[in-house]
Formats: sequence, structure tokens, C-alpha cells
Amino acid sequence: MSEIMYIEALRSALREEMQRDKNVIIMGEDITRYGFGANRGLVEEFGEERVRNTPISEAAIIGSAVGSALRGMRPVVEIMFVDFIMIGMDQIVNQAAKMSYLSNGEISVPLVIRAPEGTEWFGGGAQHSQTLHSIFMNIPGIKVVIPSDPYDAKGLLKSAIRDNNPVLFFEHKQLYTQKGEVPEGEYTIPLGKAAVKKEGNDLTVIATSWMVKHCLEVAEELKDKISIEVIDPRTLVPLDVDTMVKSTIKTGRLLVVDESPENGGVQGDIVSRVIKESFWNMQFPPHRIGSLNTPIPFSESLEKEVIPTKEKIKKEILSMFSES
Repeated sequence: MSEIMYIEALRSALREEMQRDKNVIIMGEDITRYGFGANRGLVEEFGEERVRNTPISEAAIIGSAVGSALRGMRPVVEIMFVDFIMIGMDQIVNQAAKMSYLSNGEISVPLVIRAPEGTEWFGGGAQHSQTLHSIFMNIPGIKVVIPSDPYDAKGLLKSAIRDNNPVLFFEHKQLYTQKGEVPEGEYTIPLGKAAVKKEGNDLTVIATSWMVKHCLEVAEELKDKISIEVIDPRTLVPLDVDTMVKSTIKTGRLLVVDESPENGGVQGDIVSRVIKESFWNMQFPPHRIGSLNTPIPFSESLEKEVIPTKEKIKKEILSMFSES
């Protein structure tokens, strides 16, 4: 095992899959030079035919990737900021997601779209700081992956590239410099299997992406008062409901934390699906934490008022026990 950053784990997965399969190609804006660095060095190793800078047009990038996937390639697209994935929504929603269904399974679209999302450390404002993964849970035909640490990032990206379905792969920008242990040998993580990041008996906290780190820190701080089990779904489609239900039945309490807005968000969907199977074991009503239904402010202090924070999570957990 070696300790590497999240961004390095992504780069390692891309390199290994490109070495393994000559049909894996990478496309995106400025990917051979700038961006967040996941593709750094790959053009020197694999050449410009397989690592392609594209025009500044998300519709063209995703559309050409869909076409190349239909012709037998396995494109990995990087959208520099998830906010601009909306420009390619027709290509994702009406083309990539529907091809297999419309062809009765005769056509597959082995496409991965990587999208950095989430709030910034420098104040990205309303058009560069959104968390949009929950939107895509509502689109049949695509898979949604959202890893929270370097180990999961590498294993899930390798599985996503090998999958024959379109996969949206969301990466929180705050995670890129986070370090974690990653095996040096070959490994993959199956899509649709949650991870129990910390075991506990009093409360089940289901958290995604950057929120997992906050929840683990809160669980450590409260360990002498409350035994908290932290579960990371890792993929939202498919969603490992069984692991979440098993934990909630054990603890009798449920909190779901996700940075997307609560309105029509991940939080409510997970709560409804888990409670359906664990209602009679609940000791306390389920709670959820998400961002406020407002654009992300540029001001760092105002940004913290909108999004979930470690302090808000801790306060919510304590309230779930003080009220019982």
C-alpha cells in the first residue's frame, strides 16, 4: 500500500486502463496542460490520438464521445466544471442514456464522464461551485458514481471504464488533495456496493463524497457519547439499499448528509428507500442535511451558510439524541 492523493489515484486508474485496453481514450478541454491535473503526463505516454484536447463546447465533447463509444471506443470525458455539463444534457439524457434501450440491447455506450463538482476553497461562486449529481439519479440508463477517498476513486474509476453503460463519475474538488492508502497492485471496486467507513451502534449516518470526511471526524469527536456508523454509498445508481437498511435496523436512527440541495435531492430519496424496509425498527424520525435551495454565494462566509458543514452535522446529530 502507498499513500497518494485522490487526484493521483484517478491518474493511476486512467493510466492502467489505457495500458490495459487500447480503445480507452481521453477527451476534454485543456486536459494535456491545465485543469485539475488528473490527466497530467498521459499525452506524453499515450500520444495525442488517445489524449485529445477539445474545443470549448461540452455538447461537442460529449456528442463526439457518444459517437466514438458507439464505434467501439471507451472514451473518458472530463468536464472541467460540472456546472457546464448542462450544455451537453441532450447528448447525455436523450442519446447516451437511451441507446441500449432503443436498440433492444444491441448497442452499448461504454462512456465515462468525469465531472469535478462542489464548493471551492477560493470562492467559485454560483456558476463554478454547484453539486449536481442528484439530478442524474432521475435519468434511467446511466450509472452515477461518487467516490470519497483515493482508494475508492481508483477502484471505481477502473470499474466505470470497463462498464458497458454510460457512467457519470462525480469528484468533489475538495477531495483532490486528500491522501489515502491505495494498493499498488491491480484491483477494482464493483459499482453498486456501499462501504461501511466506520462501524457503530447508536446512529447510522449515510454520507457522500466530501461529506464523508466531515462525518467521520464528527463520529470520532463524539465517540465517547454516541456510537456512529458511517456508510458511504459510493455509487448512487445502482444504490446499495440493503447495506443501509441493515445498518439502520441495527441503530434505529438515520441521518443522510449530501451537499446537493435538499429539494428533490439524494437525501430524501435515500431516506424513503431505507425507511420502507426499517420503519418498525426506528427509534427516532430520520433526519437529512443538504445545501439550502439557493445559488452558491461567492463569499466564503456566505458559502458556509448555504452548504453542509462539520459544525452543522455535529449539531444535528446531538439534537437527534437530546430530543429523544
